[in-house]
Amino acid sequence: MATNTQEQQSQAGRHQEVGHKSLLQSDALYQYILETSVYSREPEPMKELRELTAKHPWNLMTTSADEGQFLNMLLKLINAKNTMEIGVYTGYSLLATALALPEDGKILAMDINRENYELGLPVIQKAGVADKIDFREGPAMPVLDQLVEDEKNHGSFDFIFVDADKDNYLNYHKRLIELVKVGGLIGYDNTLWNGSVVAPPDAPLRKYVRYYRDFVLELNKALAADPRIEICMLPVGDGITLCRRLK
Repeated sequence: MATNTQEQQSQAGRHQEVGHKSLLQSDALYQYILETSVYSREPEPMKELRELTAKHPWNLMTTSADEGQFLNMLLKLINAKNTMEIGVYTGYSLLATALALPEDGKILAMDINRENYELGLPVIQKAGVADKIDFREGPAMPVLDQLVEDEKNHGSFDFIFVDADKDNYLNYHKRLIELVKVGGLIGYDNTLWNGSVVAPPDAPLRKYVRYYRDFVLELNKALAADPRIEICMLPVGDGITLCRRLK
């Protein structure tokens, strides 16, 4: 049985801040990953945008550096060209995507807050990839409904990344499954939701974490049962579930 001292030491090595962008139990281990393989290989524009975003009061909304690196490599591996992003914030994951796409690659990016996007836009422009981005301000659902109405858009996207309102993830999925190509990927972010998906009912959680937890749990259950996709849930960042369309 662990002593009180051992338990205190164990707790001291865990992330204490709700919303921390790693689910690893050790801060030192996460820092090792960042310093060894992420920060040393991070493109300068992404570093600049990450540091800029860190000063923003809502910085917990940003994609973590290790997840940005993962997305960048994933897009190269699947040779993505036509992509979509729902939920942009200041554009760190958007920049990771744009840097990975070929010169003629395109990203349809949607967010309800243009001000946040414009905070990172000068960095994106300086990186020379702003012309790949078609930014739409406002809710994503009307845009998705319009895309689905036109059959030429069906199966036209290689990759779609969703990091937005968790209570709409299932509504997004109903539409995105029509828009992503067979063999293409949809990535749903925050599917482990601060680890709250396994928290007991009486666990002390921040209000927003508790509110969205049930929506995340519902999404995870639905994705696991969806025969149109194969899935892989990864403990990168706050959890990301990759869905590969089968049919």
